[in-house]
Amino acid sequence: MIISRTPYRLSFFGGGTDYPEWFRERGGAVLATSINRYCYLTCRYLPPFFDHKFRIVYSQTEDVQEISEIRHPVARAALEMFRFRNGLEIHHDGDLPARSGIGSSSAFTVGLLHALHALRGEMVSKRELASTAIRIERDVLKESVGCQDQITTAFGGFNFVEFLPSGEYRVEPVTIPVAQVEEIESHCLLLFTGISRFSSEIAATYVQNLAAKERHLSKVQQSVSIGRKLLAEAGRMQEFGALLNETWQAKKALSDRVSTPEVDEIYDQAISAGALGGKLLGAGGGGFLLLFVPPASRRAVRQRLYKLLHVPIKFESGGSEVIYYEPEETEEPV
Repeated sequence: MIISRTPYRLSFFGGGTDYPEWFRERGGAVLATSINRYCYLTCRYLPPFFDHKFRIVYSQTEDVQEISEIRHPVARAALEMFRFRNGLEIHHDGDLPARSGIGSSSAFTVGLLHALHALRGEMVSKRELASTAIRIERDVLKESVGCQDQITTAFGGFNFVEFLPSGEYRVEPVTIPVAQVEEIESHCLLLFTGISRFSSEIAATYVQNLAAKERHLSKVQQSVSIGRKLLAEAGRMQEFGALLNETWQAKKALSDRVSTPEVDEIYDQAISAGALGGKLLGAGGGGFLLLFVPPASRRAVRQRLYKLLHVPIKFESGGSEVIYYEPEETEEPV
């Protein structure tokens, strides 16, 4: 039996520039971190005593004989890629809900790839995990997704990720003092709006014609280098929050589905209660709202938005890991 643990992520700046439709022409960059909330994938070979050969357990339970019969698209694509002939059981558990903007889909993909490699006794690099996850989601499944989630959930840590026109990417850890990291964490307030959505559907409303959104996306891209400089200096948290607010307004201009009147009302209430800035995580439309709030205003914001579920978080640096490894001796069918 193998258990992988893969973190979810917060993206501060650069979302939208991680789509090949954009960075193949203009380059791209994001500033993001993984957090201490995780996706767990348990994988084991299934003994040959059951009526089914493959069992996939997530929000549903699938018992099938052939990989092609699996309805979960990522599980089906991953198992087809590995060409398993033995029966398998895959069980998913997550700390946070799916379709909520914290990179849950890519964490699932990365974690499943990691567990399947480990099940076969194979070591795999974080770069290979991220790149394969990108290939499955974009090339095999043809989903309208960017490339930052797979990288941040695989590598872990607080990173500056640069996307090159060649299609390659560079991951550079953001090196700042521990006290500075703690100050940033103390300003982050993660709230669940209760609105679920498919990020690929929202992204599809603007990624097909990114050239028409060049002014807004260029502003989003410029915010990455500015935000990175602000992080390097103590006492710049107010400017960091203001930059979050500015880039959120730019991102909302990409599509009328990035935000909603309900979310706008929540956001305005947070700002009036003392938040410096914030954004919906992921493509938008709902899910988790990240607010940047001075500790002195945190209670007022929480009281104003008392109906929303608060999720305490810390940054993490491990990325995707195999946390339980007990390989089984198996005999491939003849």
